[in-house]
Amino acid sequence: MKIAVVGTGYVGLVTGTCFAETGNKVICIDIDQNKVGKLSNGEITIYEPGLEKIFLRNLKENRLKFTTDLATGVKDAEIIFLALPTPPGEGGAADLRYVLGVATELGKLLTDYKVIVDKSTVPVGTAEKVQAAIAANYKGEFDVVSNPEFLREGVAVDDFMKPDRVVVGTRSERARKVMSDLYAPFVRQGNPVIFMDEKSAELTKYAANSFLATKISFMNEIAQLCERLGADVDMVRRGIGSDERIGKRFLFPGIGYGGSCFPKDVQALIISSEEVNYDFKILKAVETVNDLQKLNLVPKIKAYFNGDLTGKHFALWGLAFKPNTDDIREAPALYLIDALLEAGATVTAFDPEAMGNVRKLVGDKIGYAESQYAALSGADALLIATEWSEFRTPDFEMINSSLKNKVIFDGRNLFDVKYISDLGYHYESIGRPIAK
Repeated sequence: MKIAVVGTGYVGLVTGTCFAETGNKVICIDIDQNKVGKLSNGEITIYEPGLEKIFLRNLKENRLKFTTDLATGVKDAEIIFLALPTPPGEGGAADLRYVLGVATELGKLLTDYKVIVDKSTVPVGTAEKVQAAIAANYKGEFDVVSNPEFLREGVAVDDFMKPDRVVVGTRSERARKVMSDLYAPFVRQGNPVIFMDEKSAELTKYAANSFLATKISFMNEIAQLCERLGADVDMVRRGIGSDERIGKRFLFPGIGYGGSCFPKDVQALIISSEEVNYDFKILKAVETVNDLQKLNLVPKIKAYFNGDLTGKHFALWGLAFKPNTDDIREAPALYLIDALLEAGATVTAFDPEAMGNVRKLVGDKIGYAESQYAALSGADALLIATEWSEFRTPDFEMINSSLKNKVIFDGRNLFDVKYISDLGYHYESIGRPIAK
């Protein structure tokens, strides 16, 4: 098939590359001339494990191309994917200006039947708005389909190539046939392509992310209770996670969720609820819990240092909102950095992939180290904000030789409490006993 993907951000680049990998001819379109130039020359613009290899392969085979010209990009396409930003607008509602702006332009360019697919995460009713924006300038046949993405940063290629389900919102039999043919190579093992109406598909994405965010915030509340009752959240997590009705995933407590999806989608669903006069109390609580959780380590750090962090220096491991990505959107580490700097402390950070993005945002307000161990030099304590694999089994002798004090505040519960205690550390984590 001939496919156009409008937008070369995280979703657009993964979508276009993976469709090309199954033999389709894909052209990706973006208004950013610099980005298009880099991608056309084989320079990938996001960090996502496994993506670069298939990106370069399909670029070489001419199955994957890039352009800044919307008219050229969509001219021969049978399917046009809209993978455009939908950032929170004023008041938290999703901003649809990019999606509807491109839809308006498509209306001026279409000359024959095409399927236009909303791949971006969009509020309920967006397919109707896209339909109307196109129809204002084009009176021929076309269909607008909702096909939300369920990609997890860090494993997005596997998620796309082997999806546990594909959700397609359309009431058009013609569009249904096109989408069935498109996704057939990805569901050969029998995982379902679930067809539904457009509004249900749009809500499915928000509901899925909001539910997962709720699980995380629930466990963070349980962790708070564990600390006050003297229980161990790891034991509680294992105990409830073995119940198949609950499941073990997304039950790990920490210093809150971040990224581009959960915060934005929870907020957007709250706004959508308010627009139909429904008070979504659970989601409002989820948002509040997560905001508080991002600063969970700060009172513990202040208590250990007798309430005064002036002149204290901290090593920070992890800046990305999760491992295996360079994404720092709503990353808890950023909130932690702000709180420490405000309290008069200094910070040197290390992250395997995200330091460039943080440097653009924060500049020289903090230091940046070449390795996780270099970050420790002269630090009063080590703080952990992201659960990168290389942080899980560190060389504690190297840590000892660099830190001023054997003190660790772990926002991701990477280490066994007894093991750390036996090494003589003061170790505080989330929802577990303090090792002294």
